[in-house]
Amino acid sequence: MKLGEITNSISNVGKNNISNLLSSETNPAQQSNVNQNNENSFSNILKESIQDVNQNQVNAYNAMDDIATGKVENLQEAVKKIEEAELSLKLGLEVKNKALGAYKQVMAMQV
Repeated sequence: MKLGEITNSISNVGKNNISNLLSSETNPAQQSNVNQNNENSFSNILKESIQDVNQNQVNAYNAMDDIATGKVENLQEAVKKIEEAELSLKLGLEVKNKALGAYKQVMAMQV
């Protein structure tokens, strides 16, 4: 998943969930609609992103093995997979760091 796709997904989730929550407060019959839209929840997007990072890492390790054994047909494509895995891992770590920072700020708030 690309950074732009993640950003768009997160912004769409916020808009959809807020509108669904507001509508479900006024009409309890629409509660099932909220449950159906949980497929776009933040946790699902996060799980998919982690799976994508993992798949990128597997592809990079396979590309490194192919380079080491001489099986690679296109060296540029293999290097591209390795760089993509590195960047996706860095992005994942930054998202984790920001989420932990936000959690710590919320926990530090006095009520």
